[in-house]
Amino acid sequence: MTSSALKTTALITGATAGLGAEFARQLAEQGHNVVLVARDRERLQARAHDLENNYSITAEVLSADLTEDAGVAAVVGRLSDVSRPVEILVNNAGIGLLHSFVKNDIADEKKHLKLHVETAMELSHAALKVMLERRAGRIINVASVAAFLPRGTYSAAKAWLVSFSRWANLEYARDGVKVTAICPGFTHTEFHDRMGMDKAAAPRWMWLQAESVVREGLADNLRGKAVSIPSKRYKILAAVARVLPSRVIAGPPRKAK
Repeated sequence: MTSSALKTTALITGATAGLGAEFARQLAEQGHNVVLVARDRERLQARAHDLENNYSITAEVLSADLTEDAGVAAVVGRLSDVSRPVEILVNNAGIGLLHSFVKNDIADEKKHLKLHVETAMELSHAALKVMLERRAGRIINVASVAAFLPRGTYSAAKAWLVSFSRWANLEYARDGVKVTAICPGFTHTEFHDRMGMDKAAAPRWMWLQAESVVREGLADNLRGKAVSIPSKRYKILAAVARVLPSRVIAGPPRKAK
């Protein structure tokens, strides 16, 4: 078995639940050491313990609130540490807002925008500096199929991630760095529960499993794809969204539980 010192390291934000936890599990299963980033230190430590026991890797814990400048700075510091390089960055941390733009508090909207766009940009910037120097690295930005739909500021933020990833993959692929935006549809995680959404509002056929979303996304990133849309059903939806009028594809508003 490869010694821990020779293993590559993946840093995953929002790593205690949902897609973030599944990214951490699958990357650990592949033999990568992991740096787990989230706010809840106890949950991080429990997750790290499980991964170390199950996959014989090293799991580092970094407690940080990525909606706050201090939390972002802490993760930037870790990504900038050339003595402990991070070869894979997964920008997964995210939040959802249940109500329409004008009904949401503007402070919540600003926090939402910072986490999805500004934080992902800062972490990518820090990671790229080290990756380009080493001429190797992978960045995965967890976007959403909502990026292709007119669905408020969530769609707008995810559209930024998709556009950025397309450009960055094109710009830096020749220097050994692959950048991919993964765009899942509705996925069974804690995400919708935390935002208070009534999950029954979406039909059962639209729901994906986190394991398959992550597995397909990681494979697409390895292949150098700039955009990964897991499952045939959502590939079709994204293609249709490009040609249908916005009023048709906007869909019903979210409903609270």
